[in-house]
Amino acid sequence: DRITFEEIYKTTGKTESEVIRLMRKNLKPGSFRRWRARASQVSIKHQKLFRKNRLDNQSFHP
Repeated sequence: DRITFEEIYKTTGKTESEVIRLMRKNLKPGSFRRWRARASQVSIKHQKLFRKNRLDNQSFHP
């Protein structure tokens, strides 16, 4: 869940729609719906927003 679609594309050459199609084919319907709900959170599935979200959520330790 913490791997962005951009990283998947770099390593496998599969686009976002191809990954979604593979997940739909290989997961049970309920599992796919839960995964899709998580993957639809743009902030975690697109690299730029994922990095920003990760930085925003880190605690500041002086």
